[in-house]
Amino acid sequence: MNQPLIPDGSSADPPEHAGRSARNWPEHVLRGVPALIAYIDPELIVRFANQPPRRWLGAATDGLAGRAVDELLDKLTAPRAIEALQAALGGQPSTVEGVLFAGRAHRYMHATFQPDADNEGRVHGVFAVFIDITERHALELKLRESEQRFFGAFQHAAIGMALVRPDGRFLRVNEAVCRMLGYSQEEFLTLSVADVTHPDDYGNDMSQLAQMLDGRIDAYQMEKRNLHKDGHVVHFQLSTSLVRDEHGKPLYFVSQVQDISQRKQYEEALFRERELAEVTLNSIGDAVIAADLELRVTSLNPIAEGLTGWTAAEARGRPMDEVFRLRDVRTGAALPNPLRAAIERNAIVDLQGKAVLLHRNGFETPIEDSSAPIHDHAGHAIGGVLVFRDVSETRALALKMIHLTQLDTLTGLPNRSQMQGQIEQAVAMARRRQQRCALLYIDIDHFKQINEQHGPANGDRVLRAFATQLRQALQDEDLLCRHHGDEFVVLLPQVEAPGQAASVAQRLIAYGERTAVAGLPGLALHMSVGISLCPDDAADADQLLRNADSAMYEVKVGGRQGFRFFTTSMNERAALRRRIEAELRVAIAREQLSLHYQPKVDAVDGHIVGAEALLRWYGDDGDERYSPEQFVAVAEDVGLIVPIGSWVLREACRQADLWYREGLGVPVAVNVSPVQFQHAHFLGELQTVLTHCALDPALLELELTERTVMAGGDATIALLQRIKRCGVRLSLDDFGTGYCSLSYLKHFPVDALKIDRAFVRDVESDPDTAAITQAIIAMARSLAKTVVAEGVETEAQAEHLRAAGCEQLQGFLYGAPMDAAAFGKLLTEQHLRRWASDRR
Repeated sequence: MNQPLIPDGSSADPPEHAGRSARNWPEHVLRGVPALIAYIDPELIVRFANQPPRRWLGAATDGLAGRAVDELLDKLTAPRAIEALQAALGGQPSTVEGVLFAGRAHRYMHATFQPDADNEGRVHGVFAVFIDITERHALELKLRESEQRFFGAFQHAAIGMALVRPDGRFLRVNEAVCRMLGYSQEEFLTLSVADVTHPDDYGNDMSQLAQMLDGRIDAYQMEKRNLHKDGHVVHFQLSTSLVRDEHGKPLYFVSQVQDISQRKQYEEALFRERELAEVTLNSIGDAVIAADLELRVTSLNPIAEGLTGWTAAEARGRPMDEVFRLRDVRTGAALPNPLRAAIERNAIVDLQGKAVLLHRNGFETPIEDSSAPIHDHAGHAIGGVLVFRDVSETRALALKMIHLTQLDTLTGLPNRSQMQGQIEQAVAMARRRQQRCALLYIDIDHFKQINEQHGPANGDRVLRAFATQLRQALQDEDLLCRHHGDEFVVLLPQVEAPGQAASVAQRLIAYGERTAVAGLPGLALHMSVGISLCPDDAADADQLLRNADSAMYEVKVGGRQGFRFFTTSMNERAALRRRIEAELRVAIAREQLSLHYQPKVDAVDGHIVGAEALLRWYGDDGDERYSPEQFVAVAEDVGLIVPIGSWVLREACRQADLWYREGLGVPVAVNVSPVQFQHAHFLGELQTVLTHCALDPALLELELTERTVMAGGDATIALLQRIKRCGVRLSLDDFGTGYCSLSYLKHFPVDALKIDRAFVRDVESDPDTAAITQAIIAMARSLAKTVVAEGVETEAQAEHLRAAGCEQLQGFLYGAPMDAAAFGKLLTEQHLRRWASDRR
């Protein structure tokens, strides 16, 4: 065993001579190093030790050599230290941390034990180094305590808290959030914001998050609806901020939520109560004026407005005696206001004697009156209410008030209330005279887009102009009513034959399309009109209206812009539509929608060159619940297509990016609904999706119908150009079935045309279809557009299209739509075949 250079820490030369004598360096280093260096023999006796800082042991360290290790160690941590020493004596280096020395200082040490072995591997002792890490250990303890305090505050906070990654997936949630939505913490960490957000609120939430990521806002608050695990809606008050790293890169969102479902219930109940009170107040035949304790007017109902000549807005805040002026019917002298006495006495007070109310314009109306105080929840008077009526029963005033309540305030047309009575009269007269009457139910196609693009105020201007156009298309005896929103009803009290109602519908459509509003060029309004006849289709007013509504919906389903007569089968389809809507909302919450992929192949070599993502809906039993033709139209009508379309876009991009990372990348085409495409946030959402999934934009293709592209004019062209600048491909779907002339194609930045399956089906059997198809292909290729034929089912069709110059083919001949796993298998097999071919 090697002997120590300087036994027991002694020194031959003092440290002040270290700079002059090389042989003093070892002692200088051993004395100055901030650590205890020792040598321990197999009997756990210290054979050598330098002099550590005095504070470690609280006493001088002379004589450390020769002492047993267990005399020096703290009794609580000595067993672990000795265990580590034994390991080192066994040839295994080891470390230990703790309060190792038995002094009063209680310093926290890190000890390293290194075996001293000879060339044959025999261990003769242990080199030991002790380093003081007291300060570092204290900081670590404080850090752990801080983290525990934070976690405890986060986990047990009374409000819900969640940390959300920039991609929308949950990073951490506390117990309150779990209780609110019914998921465990483990389940939450597999979900994203989209999974628990009501579809109707998802777009607004994502828009706010995108603005925060872009740095346009620092935080936001909103009320939103979330979906509980069992499917019911939970209302949240949400407050979200973004945490970034020191370089400004987003790390995670911090969301605080409060369950305001009960408050929403209270608000809804209060709203209903107020609506009931307001409807009651406005519907009763008596005039009502309310005032505060100072007898200043707080409200008037319509009857009171008519009798006093003051509108509610004008009267509010004015003294009661200025608005409600009473005169003695005999003498004309002013009478005291009975409401003052009612408040002072805290009792109901009736008007004494005969009195007249002096109208603002000077004429008099005899009235009866009753006054009463209004109390708060503690029973204290806070104002009063005065109820009175015109006892002269003036016919003109009564007729005027009735007339006002039966007119639509926006268009001046009769409203639903008057319409119902008129329809009932027309049905009764038709039945009595054994004649026909007809009801036409009119809806403006895609009117929501006008409100979104131009604002509600301009939307109202459009409705007024539209109503004027319809009125000009009708005879004087025909009744035009505004039923609801952008829906109108026309009553034809007498028609000789169904063809007469059809002629009126055509005339209404023509006049409606001419609607023009200053400052809103190119409205191009289109209408869907449903027609129901009495007594052919219905014997009462309610059924007649429902049947016309069903017929109108059939026009919507069939592509909009036209009219249709009611048939009995439509009732079944209307019921199916309502059922689909209800089940679709549940399916979205339960993630029952999925994407299937159909291959596009090169027309020459048959290799897969792309895929079209197709939306499918399967039930829990694995069977298709409804076809896309059934549920997509419903989703467009009820406003669900925008969140569904957003999910399709995200999922298709995610899958395309996954295939690309596996070396199987092909472009994926996504069908975009006209409603989704014309939504104000479509472009921003597209850019966000591309950014989040890091997908090469060239691997995404958006398929738009001709009608979608042609409908928006210059605004649509500008949007298409902005999409193209993102690097995304564009194609026209079902080309040839719409009204997009090939001469217009040069104005649209589209990359591909998809020939509709109707042409493909007859291309080999109908010479005219073959000639049209060949012309489309030739002209499209001259404009440098890729031509894709869909619906290819036979080799003969494929050969004909190939010969005509079609570049890509799609249809059951090359594969039906399949799930992502099956399509990925096809791509893998193709990749292996190419690899084997290259090897040969």
